[in-house]
Amino acid sequence: MKISIKYLLFYLTLLSPFFLLTSCEDVVTLDTETGPEQLVVDGWITNQPGAQTIRLSRSAAYFNNAAALPALQASVELTDDAGNSYVFQDVQNNGIYQWTPESDSVALGKIGRTYTLRIRYEGEEYVSANEIKRVPTIDSLIYTEERFPIDPPEGPREGYIAEFFARDFTGIGDTYWIKSLKGGKLYANEPTSISIAYDASFSPGSPSDGLMFILPLRQSITINQLFSAGDTVGVELHSITNEAYYFLQQVRQESSNGGIFAVPPANIPTNIRNVNPNGKKALGYFGASAVNRAETIIDPARARPKE
Repeated sequence: MKISIKYLLFYLTLLSPFFLLTSCEDVVTLDTETGPEQLVVDGWITNQPGAQTIRLSRSAAYFNNAAALPALQASVELTDDAGNSYVFQDVQNNGIYQWTPESDSVALGKIGRTYTLRIRYEGEEYVSANEIKRVPTIDSLIYTEERFPIDPPEGPREGYIAEFFARDFTGIGDTYWIKSLKGGKLYANEPTSISIAYDASFSPGSPSDGLMFILPLRQSITINQLFSAGDTVGVELHSITNEAYYFLQQVRQESSNGGIFAVPPANIPTNIRNVNPNGKKALGYFGASAVNRAETIIDPARARPKE
């Protein structure tokens, strides 16, 4: 069978991208330096009744995708400036250290008190302190009809935007963490979805002290998709210190770090300190919050029409 030069060139033209893609593929193994293993602290106490939890784990290499190993057999104690002491125990031997009250109605955290966390682990002693700040009352929770012009990537095209109303305290420098609820549980917990406020706005310098929270913050509990009729939606408003505000801001920024102009990833500064300046360093954060919570069930008959 004869093949003309014209058809031969045609087939070679079609196959040339394939040869380029297959012949230029090289496997590159990055030889990265493995840093020292460090204690990682994930602890946040509140003024809500019930058990309180401090999670301890061990850091891993950057390219290690396995779950973090728990830090076991640590001594974890919390004290406050009123002389009270609370011992946290790892009952399940999984790195989750809990303090459980004698009654479910008892709360550990109190507004205005400062709490000091002390951890003894593998011959090292770590400490951190945080204060529980005041938190505003949530005045109301509403929802408004919404219809997108095209089908969104997630959720329904028609639904409801939830919005809460709360007023910042008078006095510059109150900071808050706004969390969204659906079905009685926290949802959309990705670091990129963290919503924080400085007074009633996004950041310091805005003339928002003592005012109602601005609209984008009020509607920040509607994350990624619209709610539907019958959904139980809600909000938790957490008071946080200024230090915690900047920590969460860095968590959000680092989680959004990507693209061609991304900077190299780095550990976020911690408030966990080794009592020995020459001892092993730790990672993570210890925080404390007062919490106010509000929930409602979306009823189309009570929805506000879209303006």
